[in-house]
Formats: sequence, C-alpha cells, structure tokens
Amino acid sequence: GRGQPEQGHHLSMLRSVFARTSTVVAANLRGGPSARLFSSGAQTARNVFAKSGFTMVAGSTAAAALFGLSVAQCADVQPDWAKVRADVKAILDEDGYDDGSIGPLLIRLAWHSSGTYDVKSKTGGSDGATMRFPPEANHGANAGLLEARKRLEKIQASTPGLSYADLYILASIVAVEEMGGPKIPFRPGRSDKPSGEWCTPDGRLPAADMGTKPSTITHIRDIFYRMGMNDQEIVALCGAHALGRCHKDRSGYLGPWTRAPTTFSNEYFRLLIETKWVKKQWSGPMQYENADGGDLMMLPADLALVEDKDFRPWVELYAKDEKRFFNDFSKAYQKLTELGCANLESKGWW
Repeated sequence: GRGQPEQGHHLSMLRSVFARTSTVVAANLRGGPSARLFSSGAQTARNVFAKSGFTMVAGSTAAAALFGLSVAQCADVQPDWAKVRADVKAILDEDGYDDGSIGPLLIRLAWHSSGTYDVKSKTGGSDGATMRFPPEANHGANAGLLEARKRLEKIQASTPGLSYADLYILASIVAVEEMGGPKIPFRPGRSDKPSGEWCTPDGRLPAADMGTKPSTITHIRDIFYRMGMNDQEIVALCGAHALGRCHKDRSGYLGPWTRAPTTFSNEYFRLLIETKWVKKQWSGPMQYENADGGDLMMLPADLALVEDKDFRPWVELYAKDEKRFFNDFSKAYQKLTELGCANLESKGWW
C-alpha cells in the first residue's frame, strides 16, 4: 500500500543488506565464525521489510527465507525458558513407554545430536538440529529418535523464539535433573539449519561392537577423540547408560543396563565392576548378560571400559564416588552439548 518511490527505496536498502552479508553466507550456514554477523543482517532485512509495510511476523518469515535462518533468529524473540523447562517436565512421565519415562529417550536425542562433532573440520554438533532431516534422521544410530522429536514438537511450536537445537539440549538437561542427576549449565544460542544439506555423514556416533575387544576399544577412542574428548570424559559420559534400555527393533540389542533405568546414579559403574558378565545366548547381536539372572545387559563397548587399563581406573573411581561422577558428568555433558556452537550466551544458568 506504499508508493512506488518508497518501495523502490526499501528494495534498494534490502539489496544493500543482502550484498553486505552475502560474502558470509557459506561460513554461517556451516557454523563458521560469521554467524552473528549474518543473523544480524537478517534482522536488519526484517526491519526493512517491516518499513515496507510487512508485519513483523511476515517480515521475519521473509528474512528467514532469504538468509536461510530460523524465523526465531530473525524475529529476535527470547523464549520463556522457565516455561520451556516446565513444559518438558510435564511430558517426562509417560505410562506405557518403556519404564514409564521418556527422559532416557530425550537424553539419547541430545547425545546423538551433539556427538557428530568433528574438531578438525568443525562440522556437526548440536547447532543446527540437523537430525530433523534425512539423511541424518535415517542413520542407523538414530533409529527410534523420531519418537523423541515428535514429543517435543508441541513445545517448540508453542514457544516463540525457541530453536529446535536449543530445545533438544535443554530437554535432556531437564531430564537428567528430574531423574535425580546433577545440575548441568545450559547456554542458549543454537540455531536451526533449514535443510538436510548440512547433515553430517553416517558413522560419526559410537558403535556397540567392532568385532574384537582391541578394535572396539580403538573405535571408542577414535570416535570421542574426534570430538575433542579425553579418556576421563569418555567414561563419565558413558555413565548415562545407567538410564534407559536397548530395543531390538532399533539397535538390535535388548534390555536395560540397570534395574533402575529412570534413576540417574553411578549404578552402571558399580555393576560393571561387581557383576559377572557372560555372553547372552540368543539369535541377536553379541551382548552380555548378568550371570545371576540374565535380567540386565551390557554391550561389548561397555565392557571395554573395564578391559582397558586407562579407562578402568575411572570406572572404579565412579563406582565408589557418586558425587565425583555427578560433577564430572555435568562438565563433560555441557562440553558435549556445546561442541561446534559458536553463538551461545557467555554464561550458563541452571
């Protein structure tokens, strides 16, 4: 409804904004250091649209499409984080799902979103929430995680300014805390990629078994060292296997690691040390079960932690000292979930 001369002026401004930011498009969309500048340019474009007669929502949507960012980034809306936490807490208990909680599932979602990071190429990690798209959504290691994403969809849709990437991480942190685990600092600022073009290749997540003990141990280190983790952080992060269970229709493996799969504790480490583990006799992939009943399971990668001379001391320490485990897990998990995230707030909060 504005006159042609003014429209032409604003279109000229928009072209100028786009020109100033076009040189950093590729760097931003791949998580490079120019992300803040690019997002700022998109917000400027939004304002230009608004001056041309668009509503803020329409302007933000147009700018997001133009720059390949989320509408939330262009609108510059801050989520109500207390409400997000409350909304996640409200959906954790779910009768009929596994052991009555989707908490372990949410932790797996965040873990697999973050564990794709490559410290050398600076690709992967939780920023971008690329698991929403194929091919990453269909990677074998991510089987079943659609169930987690579906359960978070309503929260994301009803929260202005909330990116999927931040939601996946915060939901897992809330789950850890609600299941009795440590408090983990959360720093928002992750953005969402617009398509599967930025998905990482398959094979970046740890496998349960590489055929032999030495190969499995080497594989574990290769995967975690690629992320920039050390042996102590590897063992601490594996302590999350105190939670949840394996599913035959997803990973091919079957059963829980502990008898309290919805309680965060150091029980996983205690069982590794104190229980006699024998090969499970069944038609599925090779896994272990406790000799005194067969109601629990361990993967070859789990037993690798007690078979390796450098991993084992950390297992023994955490089996004796739950407070130390909680402290180390909190630090390692924050590090894991922030890998590759260049635009997080400077300070974390609970």
